[in-house]
Amino acid sequence: QVQLVESGGGLVHPGGSLRLSCVASRNIFRIYVMGWYRQAPGKQRELVAHITSSGSTNYADSVKGRFTISGDNAKNTVYLQMDSLKPEDTAVYYCKAETMGNMNYWGKGTLVTVSS
Repeated sequence: QVQLVESGGGLVHPGGSLRLSCVASRNIFRIYVMGWYRQAPGKQRELVAHITSSGSTNYADSVKGRFTISGDNAKNTVYLQMDSLKPEDTAVYYCKAETMGNMNYWGKGTLVTVSS
């Protein structure tokens, strides 16, 4: 079946680090972009970072310089390295895959909590 599976969320103290992973099933046809979004309680879901199949990246201003997105095409996997975490980074983080046919697929999310 078609699915995206996220992992790596958890509880960290401010200033700590986490690395999120997202594995896309092989039957998702012609993935063009994979990205990470997040949604905090009472707020809209927002783009955190995305990466194209050619390696181009984009980041939200709020995470620029702290987060790094990377991908492994052979493994159909995208990573999000999160450093210098802040309490305002607390959210459910979702992986998204977009295909050349403009089909979007979402993971179920992984919770990141940054608290002292």
